[in-house]
Amino acid sequence: MSCKQNNTKGSLGEDNPLLASYDNKYQLPPFELIKNEHYKPAILEAIKINQKEIDLITGNKNNPSFENTIVALENSGSLLNRITTTMSNLNTANTNDTLQALAQEMAPELSKNQDNIFLNEKLFSRVKKVWDNQIDYNLNPEQAKLLEKKYKAFVRNGANLDAQQKERLRKINEQLSVLSLKFGENVLAETNGYQLIIDKKEDLAGLPEEVIQAAADEAKENNKEGKWIFTLQNASVMPFLQYADNRELRKQLWTAYQKRGNNGNEYDNRPNLVEMTNLRSEKALLLGYKSHADYILEERMAKTSEAVYDLLDKLWTPALEKAKAEEADIKKLIEADGIKDNVQPYDWRYYTEKIRKQRYDLDEQEVKPYFSLENVRNGIFTVTKNLYGLQYHELKDAPKYHPDVTVWEVTDKDNKHVGILYMDFFPRASKKGGAWMTSYQKQKTVEGKRLAPVISIVCNFSKPTAGNPSLLTFDETTTFFHEFGHALHGLLSNVTYESLAGTSVPTDFVELPSQIMENWAAEPEVLKLYAKHYKTGEVIPDALIKKLQESATFDQGFATVEYLAAAYLDLDYHTRNTPLTQNVVPFEEAAMKKLGLIDAIIPRYRSTYYSHIFAGGYSAGYYSYIWSGVLDTDAFEAFKTTSLFDAKTAKSFRTNILEKGGTLDAMQMYKNFRGAEPSIEPLLRKRGLEKKVAK
Repeated sequence: MSCKQNNTKGSLGEDNPLLASYDNKYQLPPFELIKNEHYKPAILEAIKINQKEIDLITGNKNNPSFENTIVALENSGSLLNRITTTMSNLNTANTNDTLQALAQEMAPELSKNQDNIFLNEKLFSRVKKVWDNQIDYNLNPEQAKLLEKKYKAFVRNGANLDAQQKERLRKINEQLSVLSLKFGENVLAETNGYQLIIDKKEDLAGLPEEVIQAAADEAKENNKEGKWIFTLQNASVMPFLQYADNRELRKQLWTAYQKRGNNGNEYDNRPNLVEMTNLRSEKALLLGYKSHADYILEERMAKTSEAVYDLLDKLWTPALEKAKAEEADIKKLIEADGIKDNVQPYDWRYYTEKIRKQRYDLDEQEVKPYFSLENVRNGIFTVTKNLYGLQYHELKDAPKYHPDVTVWEVTDKDNKHVGILYMDFFPRASKKGGAWMTSYQKQKTVEGKRLAPVISIVCNFSKPTAGNPSLLTFDETTTFFHEFGHALHGLLSNVTYESLAGTSVPTDFVELPSQIMENWAAEPEVLKLYAKHYKTGEVIPDALIKKLQESATFDQGFATVEYLAAAYLDLDYHTRNTPLTQNVVPFEEAAMKKLGLIDAIIPRYRSTYYSHIFAGGYSAGYYSYIWSGVLDTDAFEAFKTTSLFDAKTAKSFRTNILEKGGTLDAMQMYKNFRGAEPSIEPLLRKRGLEKKVAK
């Protein structure tokens, strides 16, 4: 029973591109045909189709089997998933008021449909019978993993609850689905709603010319020609904080940035996140867990909050010690400037840049010309060709959702089709901040044939200006490498079942493929392949590479502490088993005071714009980046001890990690590649946090 559905028209009798088969070579969404008004009827129709698919499974007179129950369930809902995936992706990358309203309207319907599946007693009875009798089916490891995933999904979504508890769970899920969307919309609105308008040229002192030009371009787009506008987009706010001499203006922009969602207006996220925290806690207790963190971590590599705290605690003390030393260095410069105030968060980046230049003779503006977006992209293409034999061909006529987007066919060294890659690099009002990878179609195998994935990476890099291409900071360069690592995880997936494809792995394992890619970005051998001056074509000089290497652990106290503070804050919200009643601001302040966080640093994400955990999939999981950091630094040692492009090591990483998706236990996959569990020592060395051994 395949439960596949091929529609050319909706049953409502109207043409709808979301319900029709995608009529192009690579089955790409026909973005040019999709209109906002298509989503609601398409979703409602697809929900009906999905319910019919479920009815076919529960109405099957034959005894439950792996094929007629588990595989049939796996194949159900494909049309609905395709539609909602497209809507969700565009709602984050190219949204509008109508699309946001539609997402809010459809969220309860989609939540209800999911609950109708997981709380369907007849369906769960069939799934449980297959689970209880799995020894009879002689399942291979991937089939066994799919069965485990499906069975656990029912249990973890309330299949064993009584009728009253199920009804309460439905209401909780519906509320959470709406609140999560609202949280993200509020952050976007707050980000778009602020402008620092400068009309005096002297207030631009210290800023690089390209940053000034970008601000002039922004002003021109806003009908304020002759002025300069700085926004809360990272590509605008961070260079201002790093270079602007005017301390009062840095304070203004910083205050607006860290107050997003906390301004007492219609976009205030404080009540939303309190309600979400309490609903998550209630749901976890309803399902038999001590807290939301316990519920989430059961399915992660870490397993328990104690294991997470243990890792964070090992890093916190040396990181805070390093950050305090960095603060003392900044304090000296502030005093030399005649400022008697303590070091403030809006001072950190500005004075850190001065210290970097003094200590290492390294100016980021000296580095950026070697990292044009095009050169970095070509460098990534070269790295992945050398590692995995991948080739890239731009599809200029492929359907796109925005003119900034580029589309690429990815092939293997023998020209065999691997997948399609969308890349979307520049900030705009319709796109949320940050960087991420997603998919429009995950890889799966249909009738013995690999169905290739359609993957997308979305970033917010500085736009080209009238005189310059998009020039990346080295941090942005590593972000590009990072997201491309996620893309490889999706593109190279080679599994049977879509539910186990690519990034369908525990959150604290999913960052391994992305973070290991960052390591190649900084290697001298690799830098010489792609870091070329955008004007002259000159390869980055050895002297500049040496400066980058010598400064590699510079400011790592700050970077590690601000990250760890956010990871602790996430856990503080989600290890609770009693309702949160106080205002989130004092709650956050108390959490940071308990840690001993210095006033000059705030968590990387303050609560009211912490989209990772309140509008994304990282609740009780923001620690995952550092957990995966242990994995990626240990894994990269395998390349360092052979060669950066060692064919045997690359093949092992591809076959044991990138191709396997979630078909095996995460630690087992890692050990299959590395031969042992990871060590924390490479991570400590990379961040300059290793303990000093007394001579």
